Order: sequence, then structure tokens, then C-alpha cells
Amino acid sequence: MTATYTFDVFSSLDGYGSYGGDGDWGGYWGKQGPELLDHRLASFEAEQRMVLGATTFRQFVQMLASSTEGDEVRDPWVTRMRSMPATVVSSTLDGPQDWPDVTVVRGDAVDVVARLKEESEVPLRSHGSLSLNWALMAAGLVDRVQVTLFPVITGRTGTDPVFGGAGDFDLELLEHRTLDGNIQELVYRPTPHA
Repeated sequence: MTATYTFDVFSSLDGYGSYGGDGDWGGYWGKQGPELLDHRLASFEAEQRMVLGATTFRQFVQMLASSTEGDEVRDPWVTRMRSMPATVVSSTLDGPQDWPDVTVVRGDAVDVVARLKEESEVPLRSHGSLSLNWALMAAGLVDRVQVTLFPVITGRTGTDPVFGGAGDFDLELLEHRTLDGNIQELVYRPTPHA
């Protein structure tokens, strides 16, 4: 039996994973509320292995290093995510990493994750890591795409199109919920569009 792999990503309504510029939008575009935070923490309670690309991993390490206790970057679910075992697929990371339980694996991401899916006794989850997950989707290794859609449009300042480098996929809606009255979480099963 293979482990389930979830590509978990935050997005603006217009499909961007982050924003640039001098806006005052923080972390989750300043929209996260108690219901979302509780739900995120519950999503990370079960044992899982995180799978990250090098760029996202470096961003997480940098954000956490520059934050202080009480910052939104250190929300309880983020602390829980950081405490989980993690595999980082990278050909550029060397030396010790500022992460409690991380394994850096060199090689092709598709091969690495295919092997992890066969060997892991717990589900696999990736938060962010866009280009890594586009490749995994194309290879048919992503079982669930979990998009948390925030009520913002970042047409002028949006960066990192969430699916800008992905192929074409049909999506089967598996779950949906509204959090804090205006944040949507949508969970899909992706199938390459023929």
C-alpha cells in the first residue's frame, strides 16, 4: 500500500501563492482567524512526513529564524509542522539544517517521492514547494490537492502563481469547508487532462 500524498497550498482568489510590494498583508494575507488556525492545527495532529523543495525549505527556515514567539509565523500549526519529520529534495543544500528532523535527499524529485510513497508508513504532505509539486502532479504522484483560498485579489502585487507551471488537470472535489466565514478550503483529487 502506498502512502497518500497531499499538495497543500495557500492561494489568493486570483491564484497567487504570495504577494510582493509594500503592502501590509502579512502571512496569510492578514485574514487568518481562529477557526482556520484550529483547523490547520488539527490537520497536522496526525503523524505525517513533510516533503519540501529546497526553495520553500529555505524560506521556512529564514521566516522562522527572523520571527519571535507570538509572531503569526509561529502559529501552533507551523510549530507542529516544523516538528514533523521532513524530507527536502535538493541538490544545493549542504551541512546541518536548522530543522529538528530533516533529511536532505539528492536526486530526481519524482524518483524520491515515488520511493517515499512506497516506503512511508505515514501520509506525506507538502506545503508550498510549487515547482516540486507541479512535477509530482505530472508524474501522477499527488493524491490530493488542498487549496486554502483567501479572500483577496493580488492582481497587482501577486507573485508565485500556484498552478502557473503545472500541466492541465481535471479535479474531483473531495472536501470543502468555509473557515472564519470567508476562507475556503477545497480538497481535490487531480487527474491529468487527456
